[in-house]
Amino acid sequence: MLFTDMDKDQLMTLKSELDAKFEECKSKALSLNMSRGKPAPDQVAVSFPVLDEIGAKSDLCAEDGTDCTNYGGLDGIPEARKLFADILDTDPEHVMVMGNSSLNIMFDQVARGFTHGYFGNKPWHNYVKVKFLCPVPGYDRHFLVTQHFGIEMVNIPMTSDGPDMDIVEQLVSSDETVKGLWCVPKYSNPTGITFSENTVKRLAALKPAAPDFRIFYDNAYCMHDLYDDAPVLPDILKLCEAAGNPDMVFEFASTSKITFPGAGIAAIAASEGNLKEIKNHLKIQTIGHDKLNQLRHARYFKNADGVREHMKKHADYIRPKFEVVLEGLEAELAGTGVGNWTRPLGGYFISFETLPGCAGRVYEICKEAGVVLTGAGATYPYGKDPQDSNLRIAPTYPSVDELKQATYVFALAVKLATVEKLLK
Repeated sequence: MLFTDMDKDQLMTLKSELDAKFEECKSKALSLNMSRGKPAPDQVAVSFPVLDEIGAKSDLCAEDGTDCTNYGGLDGIPEARKLFADILDTDPEHVMVMGNSSLNIMFDQVARGFTHGYFGNKPWHNYVKVKFLCPVPGYDRHFLVTQHFGIEMVNIPMTSDGPDMDIVEQLVSSDETVKGLWCVPKYSNPTGITFSENTVKRLAALKPAAPDFRIFYDNAYCMHDLYDDAPVLPDILKLCEAAGNPDMVFEFASTSKITFPGAGIAAIAASEGNLKEIKNHLKIQTIGHDKLNQLRHARYFKNADGVREHMKKHADYIRPKFEVVLEGLEAELAGTGVGNWTRPLGGYFISFETLPGCAGRVYEICKEAGVVLTGAGATYPYGKDPQDSNLRIAPTYPSVDELKQATYVFALAVKLATVEKLLK
């Protein structure tokens, strides 16, 4: 029965039942965490063979003869550039391979726009105000980067095809203070939505008022499929070039959830002009990234097919975790009308929408029962969800048994928070 169809007496009776179940949960002194998208230790272990790919007696030169034990190589070694080009379905000359973190590269690109500007345009700090468009719900770390630089963030609703492109096109074409758009095009964080081909084409064909507008295309989950019938994205760099916008996109990717979080390799794909400008900054910023790590990754995987085979091992760990959460939500909440949730085909998150005004209370109830979630509001700029309705579930780190318990507590919290809201 829909909770919204219940009268006050029915809600009071239900609340008593839910309170009793909640007290029982608290008595178990649980300590469960579904707050961050981290691989579990046994999942990380599938990548240990990567560490054995090179050794002290190995040939430690790249295929072009570069000594990977020494300085230099700002572009990344050729075989690592080829690997990422294959992963992103683009050309090696469009790719630079750097350190372990794509977030670090994104931060640097925002910082360069802010301090120096792009292609001779005015640095962003010389404007009274600059803006970034932020599809919501979205990735909290994107929002923290832009907030760190004092850039105004504008919420863009997400649809089943990606960001609402009517709004994006209108704002980008009419306001020269709009300098950037954040997006995660495949298995978006946290919704799990993959942009449609039409959305990617419309992104590539944008007509920005600002000559230094850039799409920050964070392709973090490009290889993170849970099932064989995976969606495929077109190459946005080629689409931008065809649309007369070759310099409009920065595409980012890493192996952080392919091999080792914190010890993988990361890359940026962009136009020749953008990469030349980035390299001019890197000449001052560093004498070179970790080429030995690039070498071991490139030699182990060889190409995108090697990565796909490896990712099937990850999927075997992650898929049952997603399924146990989705089955638990269905069993506990279907037909109640207390919320809705995504059923992603890949990535690392499930997005849950409560009735308006309930997400913060769900977070509090879960915390009291020993289940930690990402904070309510974290998936919106400034931590402010205008509807107080979105919660992000991260199923990857806990065990299947822990997830069963955590999902039960979460569903109980959703029901209890909804009843409390309706009784008010």
